[in-house]
Amino acid sequence: MLSVTGLDAWYGSAHILQDVSLEVKRGEIVCLIGRNGAGKTTTLKSVMGLLPRVRGSVHFDGQELLGLPAHARYGRGLAYVPEERRIVPGLTVRENIRLGLVSSPIRSREGQVIERIAETFPRLRERLDQQATTMSGGEQQMLAIARATASDPAMVLLDEPSEGIMPVLVDEMFELFARMRDGGTTLLLVEQNVELALAIADRAYVMDQGRIVHADTARNLLADPRIREEYCAV
Repeated sequence: MLSVTGLDAWYGSAHILQDVSLEVKRGEIVCLIGRNGAGKTTTLKSVMGLLPRVRGSVHFDGQELLGLPAHARYGRGLAYVPEERRIVPGLTVRENIRLGLVSSPIRSREGQVIERIAETFPRLRERLDQQATTMSGGEQQMLAIARATASDPAMVLLDEPSEGIMPVLVDEMFELFARMRDGGTTLLLVEQNVELALAIADRAYVMDQGRIVHADTARNLLADPRIREEYCAV
């Protein structure tokens, strides 16, 4: 579904990504692991079209994305949940979800979408008319994911979804990711809780200093004592 080849990216004059190549097959959860500053978030932003200077190739569902703005990539079925969540203050939970339908072809089915999201995210059902920024951090993260998936995208990029969230909600969230995968949504996940990410992922890539340095099945990486020692305690 996603094929990234020879990707380079810059922040100003800083050359952050160097010849990054990876692929995500339809119906997989693939995670990127690595220490802070390894280039994981930059990879997601490059795929989503959020950086001004990128070179290489990003094919999604057989079509080249480089050169397309982020909203056009979203329109093709690629959604992104940033680390910052970006919940809009002053709006209710329902209104934040509706933002995910602004340019969607299923906008006219808003009622059905809200009901689907309420079933998928039970914690949000009773909070639909609550001011979104009054919820807990974990609930706001679920709202960010719900908003990104409102248009029923084929693939979701998730950046550090568990950061700053209480463990009980983290477990609930990762169970949700597994259900999303089983329901046909493909996920590319950047996550600081490496052990938990590898437990639900199909495959994983290890990044270091802007490069992919290792790739394997999540099961093999989780069983590798070197990977566990270096990354699972991060």
